[in-house]
Amino acid sequence: MEEKREEILLKATQVYTRYGIRSVTMDDLARELSVSKKTIYNYFKDKDEIVQEIIKTKLEADRFNCGLNESTAKNAIEELLGISQFVADMVKNVHPSVFYDLQKYHPKAWELLNTHKWEFLFGQILKNIKRGIDEGLYRDNMNPDLVARLHLAKSDLVFGGEFFPIDQSNIEEIFTELFRLQIRGMASEKGLEYLKQRLNNQENA
Repeated sequence: MEEKREEILLKATQVYTRYGIRSVTMDDLARELSVSKKTIYNYFKDKDEIVQEIIKTKLEADRFNCGLNESTAKNAIEELLGISQFVADMVKNVHPSVFYDLQKYHPKAWELLNTHKWEFLFGQILKNIKRGIDEGLYRDNMNPDLVARLHLAKSDLVFGGEFFPIDQSNIEEIFTELFRLQIRGMASEKGLEYLKQRLNNQENA
């Protein structure tokens, strides 16, 4: 039973990621799975529950990857670049309407994301900033709490739809540029030199 439930979640994740959430009906999902709609309802009471479970799974993976990245990165800049790459890889194949659909039609799932953002990601970014200051790679004259909040606020800017219309924006490119701007803004002279060498090595690889 658990295996079938995971199969439904995996397929639903793939379909919603590709086409958006609202546009995919339960009938569409049943066809993709080659099962009856009744079979899906044996495991989930409705579409909203499926979406919530998908988000919970994604957030667990996010916490694992952030922890792994933190423990293996040799310094704060490497850690932040790792986060940048993880986020870019995560959003690059996501249909642009997914985040809008979550916010408007699945408020419980959206609240899971917001809670994760402020209870987990905020702490990760704050630790990264303090690590970078201790390593001499970030400026020591900034307010870590304020900068961490500004870092997270950018996601609201991106997904709000006002400045970056969901049907016209390359989310991966936006996040990549935002991370580069952030790192350059936080870096000390030592950090900027390290970042320059790091990016040159990456481009020449």
